[in-house]
Amino acid sequence: MIRIATPDDIPVLHALVRELAAYEKALDEVVASEEQLAEALFGDRPAAYAHVATADDDGGEVIGFALWFLNFSTWRGVHGVYLEDLYVRPERRGGGHGKALLTELARICVERGYERLEWSVLDWNAPSIAFYESLGARPQDEWTVYRLTDGALASLGGGGAH
Repeated sequence: MIRIATPDDIPVLHALVRELAAYEKALDEVVASEEQLAEALFGDRPAAYAHVATADDDGGEVIGFALWFLNFSTWRGVHGVYLEDLYVRPERRGGGHGKALLTELARICVERGYERLEWSVLDWNAPSIAFYESLGARPQDEWTVYRLTDGALASLGGGGAH
């Protein structure tokens, strides 16, 4: 079952984010707290949205999630969805939960007139790449993602013209 996340889901969402980061060999990079996640999803000005996958056989235990936000295409003139995280616990994979989460996001796009559903995947994550391609997703390999964080972001943002 797929449902919209609620504030009661924050502890398990935070745990799943940490599990995903461990899977991606980057657990030491997770600094977000449960409070920050709650504010981003349920604060006065939500910046992101989340859906959870629950187990039918286990009293509704949350076993996976999709966390996403709106982006905008100047070329298409409409919003899209950027999927920040998609994760299903390893012991629950293969049960259709990941596909159900992506199907729900695709449904939201179609219903709202959004024309893109996009995400990133690590180059080494062959199982996920195969899964995404089986759904019809195609890599956008002509683009390279750039990122400013930490000292480089502070340096650029702290001393320039306004």
